[in-house]
Order: sequence, then C-alpha cells, then structure tokens
Amino acid sequence: MFKISVTPRFGDIDGLRHVNNNIVGIWFETGRNDIFRFFTPNLSLSYEDWKLIMVRTEYDFVGQIYYNEDVEIRTYVLKIGNSSFTLGHEAWQCGELKAKGKAVLVHFNFMEQKSVKLPDDIREKLSQHLINEEDIGKE
Repeated sequence: MFKISVTPRFGDIDGLRHVNNNIVGIWFETGRNDIFRFFTPNLSLSYEDWKLIMVRTEYDFVGQIYYNEDVEIRTYVLKIGNSSFTLGHEAWQCGELKAKGKAVLVHFNFMEQKSVKLPDDIREKLSQHLINEEDIGKE
C-alpha cells in the first residue's frame, strides 16, 4: 500500500465549508504516482513514454473532509488482469475514512492504439501491493 499526505487548500473548500468532492479525484490521482513510476520511471508525459490509460473511476463519499486537517491518501492494488489492473483508493482524515474509490488502468501502446500485456516484472511489483477485500477501509 502507498500512503501520501495532502493538505487541503483554502481554494479546495466549497460553499458548504468542506472539501469539494471533485478535489478527492485529484488527490487519488496523485496517490497513483508511485504506480505510474512502475511503468514510466521518469514520469514523462510524452506519448512515446507514457504507458497507461484510465478506463474507469468511481468514488464513494462517506464523510465530509474539512480544511483544518491533513488527509491521508492510501493507494493499493485490488486486481491484476492480463493488460489491466484495478487500484483502490481511500481518503482518511482524523482517523476516519472519508472517501473511497477505484480506478481501472490499462497498459496501453498509444502509438499502436491497443492494450499491451502487463510485463512480468511490473506484475510482480503490482502484486506486492495487492490487498485483501477484508482489509479495505480499516485503520
């Protein structure tokens, strides 16, 4: 599992005085950076180097996130397929789960516009962060 800490910015707050739901997706994307490095170690954004495409995201908001405390973003692997994998994300604030989500990414060749089988070395790295369903949402 990967963990990062984010500090809500004043501009992340909406009219209801909590972190806007759209911000959580941005935080979850930031939480994927360590996974991105498995595929593109220098995080190049050129088509020649970038190897992933997002095909699905979903989020559940289970509590309000506020401005005054940092948020821990947890990222882990839920499933590994032939060319795709599913990541899980959680946002925790003050010891409470506030949001959770999933993202499905595909190993993709942009020049040929087709999916590519996950290499064995990357599959091994992903499997080191595989989490059991029973452990999701636990402190």
